[in-house]
Amino acid sequence: MMKLYSYWRSSAAYRVRIGLHLKGIAFEYVAVDLSTADGAQHEPDYVALNPQHLVPTLVDGDMVIGQSLAILEYLDERFPAPSLLPESHAARASARQVALVIGADLHPLNNLRVLRYLEIEGMLGDAARRAWYHHWLKLGLAAAERLVAAAGPYALGATVGLADLFIVPQLYNARRYGFPLTAYPRLRRIDEACAALDAFALASPERQPDAPPAAGR
Repeated sequence: MMKLYSYWRSSAAYRVRIGLHLKGIAFEYVAVDLSTADGAQHEPDYVALNPQHLVPTLVDGDMVIGQSLAILEYLDERFPAPSLLPESHAARASARQVALVIGADLHPLNNLRVLRYLEIEGMLGDAARRAWYHHWLKLGLAAAERLVAAAGPYALGATVGLADLFIVPQLYNARRYGFPLTAYPRLRRIDEACAALDAFALASPERQPDAPPAAGR
């Protein structure tokens, strides 16, 4: 059985959990507590698996893979149905573009370790860190809003796929930090459509074994 090293509130791990559930792949959940500056992601045994000190990490036999996009593409090639990517080259490029707007440009700037650095090294208070986060959310979500399909219900039309796996966790994080989403009706439509799917519900942060009781499990 595959192992997924995850943290309940990590949006990158959230993406992979959705992908695993969409494909019906059984996996063992291994919690990595990121909640403190000297958390489990820095322990030698974990760093041997993931030298970036990040989650997620997927272990499939002898394969050890970090980075959510690399993991999802690996799963899609290893378990082709249902596919996370559309058939045409153009549509695949569109899906990857949306995923990278969030995964490569937006999310890294509001990752927990970045916010923690701004607090400790930059000596920024909560309000300043929230303003930082909101600035990058505004830019990234505005771009994603223009790139997704006007109709839907999902990011690229009638079928759920890779782009949706990046959008939903990012909106979850945006709500956590009090960012208003009224300016993004397409993204909110996608989020609502995905919420009706079992795979997204099973992958939600509050339903993970390491989520605290106060998270609403």
